[in-house]
Amino acid sequence: MKIWSAIITVVGVGASLLLIAFGEKGDDRTVCNKVVISIENQMENHFVDNNDVRSTITNGYTEALEGSTFDQLKVRTLEQRLLENTYIESTEIYRDLKGTLTVNVLLRRPQARVVRTEGPDAYVAEDGTILPVSSKFSSRVILLSGAGTKEIVESGNIQQSNFDQLYNLIEFINADEFWKAQIAQIVIAENGELKLLPQVTKQVIEFGEPDNIEDKFRRLNVFYKQILPRKGWNSYDRVNVKYKDQIICE
Repeated sequence: MKIWSAIITVVGVGASLLLIAFGEKGDDRTVCNKVVISIENQMENHFVDNNDVRSTITNGYTEALEGSTFDQLKVRTLEQRLLENTYIESTEIYRDLKGTLTVNVLLRRPQARVVRTEGPDAYVAEDGTILPVSSKFSSRVILLSGAGTKEIVESGNIQQSNFDQLYNLIEFINADEFWKAQIAQIVIAENGELKLLPQVTKQVIEFGEPDNIEDKFRRLNVFYKQILPRKGWNSYDRVNVKYKDQIICE
């Protein structure tokens, strides 16, 4: 009896595996009858739209996704095609039993624009990735100019370049509503020191190297909240915070 019981168990497990395999194969032959594309961050930047996504996953050709079977579409291959677009940070593609193909796309967010004279401009994304500019959309972000912009762009990712501390500064500015609204541009000098150009007031901010960021902005906060209201918003042409514990106004 024990032998027959063991044989029945083995046969039962084998039959289950065959059914699962058949079911999966059957699902692969399911026809795609609907494609749903969802792009996160599209309302904040329009570098990629639904048409771009569809064109990418069809490899630029005009064949219809709808009407193809899922074994023809090859979901993992479609994801890899999308990830070749540098504007796209991540993607997830899945299907259901009703034949719907869902394509979820997360776009990279630009947080700075590199302004160059020797080549095209570029964007720095939140994860440090360098993005090309687009004729479709222009993002209003802080500008980077001066020495080293070529090296930043060619690095592919600013966090993996010699300007990783500059990346930390950009992050700090963008994380604070006041400084994000106040600082318009960062100018990089040949010696690596920085000048910050404000949106409204005329003072050039001599920031020095991108170190001791919180302390320097603490002193800048004193300048904007305490000194300028008393002396007048256009009383000074320059404020220097690159020296420890000092605010030099000229």
